[in-house]
Amino acid sequence: MLWMITKYALTAGVVVLVSELAKRSDKLGGLVAALPLVTILSLIWLYLEKQSAEKIANHAWYTFWYVLPTLPMFLAFPYLLTRLGFWLSLIASIGLTLACFILCALILARFGIELY
Repeated sequence: MLWMITKYALTAGVVVLVSELAKRSDKLGGLVAALPLVTILSLIWLYLEKQSAEKIANHAWYTFWYVLPTLPMFLAFPYLLTRLGFWLSLIASIGLTLACFILCALILARFGIELY
């Protein structure tokens, strides 16, 4: 139980750190948010929990492919924010990400990479 509490606390701490940094500096907050901190923590948790090297490698492999379709959101959201407001921009960005994910999955399936 203590292990789970530690995992949750450290992982939540990363999110709080990013949001607090972003309040003070847009650039620093963006830089830290762009770092793959959650992925690194996930890899550490998997390793410490004695998962196989194959399982850990697969996690990193699929994380790469799942990140790609999220990138257009980071361009669309700031553009839409001044035009649609926060919530509509967020919803539209989520929709864009889903559409990009489906498109990416269909394209990658042709190359033998199955994302779903």
